[in-house]
Amino acid sequence: MSEDGLFEVEAAGSAAPAGPDPDRPVTRGVVEDRWETQRRGEHTDRGARPSDGAPSSGVTAPLAVRMRPASLDEVVGQQHLLAPGAPLRRLVEGAAPASVLLHGPPGTGKTTLARLISQATGRAFEALSALNAGVKEVRGVIEVARRRLAAAEPRRTVLFIDEIHRFSRTQQDALLAAVEDRVVLLVGATTENPSFSVVAPLLSRSLVLGLHALDDEAVGTLLDRAVADPRGLGGAVTLQPEARAHLVRLAAGDGRRSLTALEAAADAVGGTGGRRSGAKPDLPVEITLADVERVVDEVAVRYDRAGDQHYDVISAFIKSIRGSDPDAALHYLARMIVAGEDPRFIARRLVVHASEDIGLADPTALPAAVAAAQAVQLIGLPEARINLAQVTIHLATAPKSNAVITAIDEAMADVRRGAAGPVPPHLRDGHYAGAQAQGNAVGYVYPHDDRAGVVAQQYPPDELVGRDYYRPGGRGDERDRANRLARLREVVRGVPS
Repeated sequence: MSEDGLFEVEAAGSAAPAGPDPDRPVTRGVVEDRWETQRRGEHTDRGARPSDGAPSSGVTAPLAVRMRPASLDEVVGQQHLLAPGAPLRRLVEGAAPASVLLHGPPGTGKTTLARLISQATGRAFEALSALNAGVKEVRGVIEVARRRLAAAEPRRTVLFIDEIHRFSRTQQDALLAAVEDRVVLLVGATTENPSFSVVAPLLSRSLVLGLHALDDEAVGTLLDRAVADPRGLGGAVTLQPEARAHLVRLAAGDGRRSLTALEAAADAVGGTGGRRSGAKPDLPVEITLADVERVVDEVAVRYDRAGDQHYDVISAFIKSIRGSDPDAALHYLARMIVAGEDPRFIARRLVVHASEDIGLADPTALPAAVAAAQAVQLIGLPEARINLAQVTIHLATAPKSNAVITAIDEAMADVRRGAAGPVPPHLRDGHYAGAQAQGNAVGYVYPHDDRAGVVAQQYPPDELVGRDYYRPGGRGDERDRANRLARLREVVRGVPS
């Protein structure tokens, strides 16, 4: 099965023609999708089939194959490439024939777009998989493409190569002349970055376009269409909202994965043939969350990133850290990760928590949280779960203090109520001409000139002299910091604290 999961290799026992035949696609090493394999014999030239690019609605084909978009209007996602005038739209509409390398996550439509390019331009369509095709198969397809061009009614060929990053340099080099001369319009699909997996000469001859994972709205559209469309389940089932949300989450941006899970759930409830026990024959069968959980090896996490669960779980997570319970904190962290919460959101909350509830009781807490946030940005999930877990344990087991947030909140409250008197003259800026004539910076004592590095001097406005904002607690590093702060205040204020 290919990366896009929609093709299968022709049976090994199939007879190959004695030589290249422009009226028949190359068969050895060519990847045929299931619906085409079933229809072989009805149409000899894949490019001439009226259903090219539009999968058969036969129920024996997988749901993902049956629901493959038959036109550009049915494509969901990838709007950055399909907007009017965008390169991919021009390709699909046949206005800009050029070879293209499509790279992106599985289930984002690479195979579909290749077929639509072929369909829109009226070209023959040939498909190879880099998993089982070699130089011989590549050259065979190119020879067939040349014969098509030389025929009485010339036709060009779209050559789709799945997993092209798996081709060796020699195999990729075999494509160069045919791509440059436009004997074939190459559409290569890969989940890897082509810059690292495709040879430079082929890169320079192709457009390189990146596909994005589908967002939740796009996956939901695919599910709704598959439930209602006659090519899909034809209204035989309905989706409970919780089941639909779970399928969207499980998809993780992979449209094919969502349809595969939907088909499995529909099979389980009898929505594709038999009926669930007790179901009324004239009514659609409802697929529930429990039905989806039974067929998918992952239990649904009750978690809504835009609803109460989002706030409840993050609240419980932070309160568990504040309460010094690393085990409970790890549980809530796991719930968020499994439910698909944005790890950057979790990391930001940890950075805030490090100052809000630990502060200077453990000065290493904030650097640790910032490092975890940077790790999330650098490597992402799933590996970043380890960094998030490490800093969660660090913060949960650290000594706690809310002295920092209390100090800044009290200072801001004073400012808001009007306690913002003039800056003492000796602290004002004195670097410009005439500043000292106004009394600015006159009398300022430079602390480094004193052996102790601390001098008696007024720093706050007059009305705030003697006002204490930072009051260190008695835990962790703040225990020693409190003693030092008391001595500092005695010296700076010139009076015993």
